[in-house]
Amino acid sequence: MSDSLGEFVKNNREAFDDKEPSQKVWKEIESSIPAKQVSFWNSVVVWRAAALAFFCLSLYMLFTRPNPSSNSKAFQSTDFTDLESFYSNQIEEKVEFISHLETGEEEQFAQDFQKLDAMYQVLREEMKMRPSEKVKDALVLNLLVRIDLLNQQIKKLEERKKSDNQVSSS
Repeated sequence: MSDSLGEFVKNNREAFDDKEPSQKVWKEIESSIPAKQVSFWNSVVVWRAAALAFFCLSLYMLFTRPNPSSNSKAFQSTDFTDLESFYSNQIEEKVEFISHLETGEEEQFAQDFQKLDAMYQVLREEMKMRPSEKVKDALVLNLLVRIDLLNQQIKKLEERKKSDNQVSSS
């Protein structure tokens, strides 16, 4: 039976679609549906007010944060000071060792090392004026690069000395 009804609807679809219910029928349908009340928390006005309050609070926190120059001691912690003194001592020892080995031909090394030292001094000044973690990381990186440059120079000088000894012994 359902097959015959389905086939009848399918064959006569156009006949069903040509008529529309009257406005009276639609009004009865609308009145039978319960009205949906908007709750307080689903109100657009409440969400806009909350967004505005959040925005104002964010601006307040942005403009009233402490001055970074007053917190320079926080970035000049003892850990950084200890790290800086350790690396500085390492650099001094390596420079002294190189000065004993050097033959006077290493001008490029000296220029590179002076550039790194100048950059380090600029970073130190920046740390005093506007301390931040990025500047602190750049200072440490500069120290590490200088130590690496010194290690490369020592290795080059020792290899040259070794090859000179082998040539003179032959």
